[in-house]
Amino acid sequence: MENDDVDMVGEDNNEVELDDMKKRLKEMEDETSALREMHAKVEKEMESVQDPANAAGSQINKEEVDSRSVFVGNVDYACTPEDVQQHFQSCGTINRVTIRTDKFGQPKGYAYVEFLEVEAVQEALSLNESELHGRQLKVTAKRTNVPGMKQFRPRRANPYMGFRGRAPYAPPPFAYAPYGYGKVPRFRMGMRYSPYY
Repeated sequence: MENDDVDMVGEDNNEVELDDMKKRLKEMEDETSALREMHAKVEKEMESVQDPANAAGSQINKEEVDSRSVFVGNVDYACTPEDVQQHFQSCGTINRVTIRTDKFGQPKGYAYVEFLEVEAVQEALSLNESELHGRQLKVTAKRTNVPGMKQFRPRRANPYMGFRGRAPYAPPPFAYAPYGYGKVPRFRMGMRYSPYY
């Protein structure tokens, strides 16, 4: 009799474990389907980014937004976007004010103001050299970045790498022997090796 009771309890445990396993399997299948949907969405976005026709459309959209925007330089570091918006409120309806910051969240000292109308840009340009928080602002029309058209900057001379065309070091001739009796002067070359000599 006791053996029958033990077997029935064991069967109940097996059924409970089987139900738990079925629930876990169902959760894993749901998670897998959600991951597949996310993966398909990301692939679709990647295709739209690589599509040249769409890229041209986004470039045209950027140019249109930039034609309604101005660059504001020499902005005080304590300025908030609300301060800049209030300063340019008289020009027209402002869509967005962006104060650029570095990776630590500190302001870089310039901002972009986007208007709803193109005509507001001309009004904003009239505020060039106006004062905000005791600093004279520099207001210019925002230019559109063209991908792959980086301005050429010539390389600066690096004092640690040596200079091209420099003659090796030779001390001036001495009228007397500065090294004392029996010492031979040594002529030293530069400390670093440079393959450009």
